[in-house]
Amino acid sequence: MLAFDFGMRRIGVAVGNTLTRIAHPLATLDAASVTAREAALGALVREWQPGQLVVGLPLHADGRPHTMTKRARAFAASLEARFSLPVRLVDERHTTEVARAELAAAGRGGRAARAARDEAAARIILQAWFDTGDDEHNDR
Repeated sequence: MLAFDFGMRRIGVAVGNTLTRIAHPLATLDAASVTAREAALGALVREWQPGQLVVGLPLHADGRPHTMTKRARAFAASLEARFSLPVRLVDERHTTEVARAELAAAGRGGRAARAARDEAAARIILQAWFDTGDDEHNDR
């Protein structure tokens, strides 16, 4: 499985499988153009050949949608259409803060940790899917 922490500039990516149910940070895509980002996504899907994708769904703390919610849903829909794979949406509230805290505790904070933070957030999103199961967090 591949999971994505979607952002307008960067996309964090994590990988895991349904046997071990353990997620690992993989990469952060920091592409200047949509074309470059789509090429990088295509390369990851070809390399890892996932059976399913997971996309973090950003929401306000109280669960209400906001601007990025709509964009993340559109990103998920485009992945599903492009790769003909099932895409699950997972509530990603507070994942960036948790990732930031984990990296700071490991001595990897500040500006230099931005890319690591995005892929760590993707790992948290995928691990949440593994830990709680598809139906509880699928917000489609």
